[in-house]
Amino acid sequence: MKRLIAKIILLILIAVTLLTSYLGYSIIAFSHKSELVKADAAMVLGAAAWGDKPSPVLRERVNHSIWLYKHGYVKKITFTGGKGKGALYAESEVAKKYAMDKGIPETNILIETQSKITEKNLEYAFDISKKHNLKTFILVSDPLHMKRSMVMARNIGMTVYSSPTQTSVYKSFRSKTTFFFRELFFYEGYLITYPFRNFINAK
Repeated sequence: MKRLIAKIILLILIAVTLLTSYLGYSIIAFSHKSELVKADAAMVLGAAAWGDKPSPVLRERVNHSIWLYKHGYVKKITFTGGKGKGALYAESEVAKKYAMDKGIPETNILIETQSKITEKNLEYAFDISKKHNLKTFILVSDPLHMKRSMVMARNIGMTVYSSPTQTSVYKSFRSKTTFFFRELFFYEGYLITYPFRNFINAK
């Protein structure tokens, strides 16, 4: 009996290791995928704002969406992200101001100001986008964030294409490694819990 239990535990450990390795590989492999197609809007995932200024991470995401807009790939830009603890402005509000200062017309910018995590970034922004008859999206974030974000976006019904910023501030081995393991943890957790959340919502 003890041998059987030990074998079962070993098989579980092997399965978890293989799954984790596969997911890690998929995150890295997908980080290089950039789909430069025409879409209704760029959707920029939130990152920290420093007062009324975008953090370097948010700034580079916004810069990429501006590039997409100015090169004719999108007609609108949707910024996501609510207020951090003690913040006066939502991340999306700061991103909007920065984009307007760079020449993007306010009429071509949408924002959602309530979300605090990636999944809600997408859900709230998608709800707003549907009210403006926007149907196709280019998703913008940092390269290692794209795989999880794209899976989430498609799971809520978005027609979405991947375009990671090419000027990510996560350049050093240390910063990339930290970001990677964070993404791996959250991506694996999302995939494991997603079917159960659908079951609960169905009730």
